[in-house]
Amino acid sequence: MEGNKPDSFPEQKQEVQPGLEHEMTPKPEFIRPNYKGSSKLQDKVALITGGDSGIGRSVAIHFAREGADVAISYVKNEQKDAEETKELVEKEGRKCLLLPGDLQDKKYCISIVEDTVKHFGKLNILVNNAAWQYPKENLTDLEDDQIEKTFDINILSFFRVSRAALKHLKEGDTIINTTSINSYRGHKELIDYSSTKGAITAFTRSLSGTLAEKKIRVNAVAPGPIWTPLIVATFPPDQTKNFGKDTPLGRAGQPSECGTAYVFLASEDSSYFTGQCLHPNGGIVINA
Repeated sequence: MEGNKPDSFPEQKQEVQPGLEHEMTPKPEFIRPNYKGSSKLQDKVALITGGDSGIGRSVAIHFAREGADVAISYVKNEQKDAEETKELVEKEGRKCLLLPGDLQDKKYCISIVEDTVKHFGKLNILVNNAAWQYPKENLTDLEDDQIEKTFDINILSFFRVSRAALKHLKEGDTIINTTSINSYRGHKELIDYSSTKGAITAFTRSLSGTLAEKKIRVNAVAPGPIWTPLIVATFPPDQTKNFGKDTPLGRAGQPSECGTAYVFLASEDSSYFTGQCLHPNGGIVINA
C-alpha cells in the first residue's frame, strides 16, 4: 500500500451499470484530506456528466473546493450517490444542481445545459465524463444494441452536450473530455468502448482547433486503471481483486489522483494548453 492507496481490493461484483459508489469496498478516495483549494475556479460554473460518483464525483468536489458551483448529470438509479456528492459539494460552501436522466436522450443532452444556465446564470466549464462499458470476448459477441448504446453514451452525448453548451461558453471557458488509456492501446474485451474513447481523443483535438479563435480551450484526460464503480459493475470479482497491479506503480489509481488534472485543465494554469491530453495511469508510457 502506498500511503492510504490500497494495492489490492476484496473480491466484489455489482450487477447494474454504471455502478454504485456507496456499495463499494473500500470506497474510492475522491479528494485527498490535505488538498487545499486556492480559488483557481472562484465563482465559475461547471457541468459534469456522470458527476455523481467515481472520477466525476472527484472532479465536482475538487471544483467546489476551488470555488466553483457545479451541476451533475447522472442516471436515476444513482440518486443516492448523487445526493451524497451534492452534500460533499455543499460542505465546500458551493452549490450543486442535480440533473438525473439518460444521455441517450437527445433532448436531455440539451436540457442539462439549459437547466444549468437557468439555475446558475452561466456556464464556464463543461466536463464530458459519463461512460459505460460491457466486456465481450469477441467481436462476434457484440450485438448492435450494445454497440449503439456505447456510442450513444460515450461519444455522441459529447457532441450533443458540447453543441448545446457552445452558445453559452465565451473566451477563457473550457471543455474537458474524459477519454481513456484504451484510446491509445486498445482493450481486447472492450472493443466498442475503446473505439469510443479513440473517437473522444479525435473529437478533443478537432474541436480544439475549431474553438481556438474563440479562445475556448478543449482538452482531455485519459485515466488508466482507476478504482470507480464502473470497474466493479464491469469485471468479474477475480479481476477486481487484482485491478491495477499490472501498472509500474503496482496499484490502481484513486479518483482523487485524477481530479487535480481536471482542475489544472479548467483553470488559468493551463492557459497555453488546448487539444492536449493528460495521462494519470500509474506510469504506463503512452506514445501520444
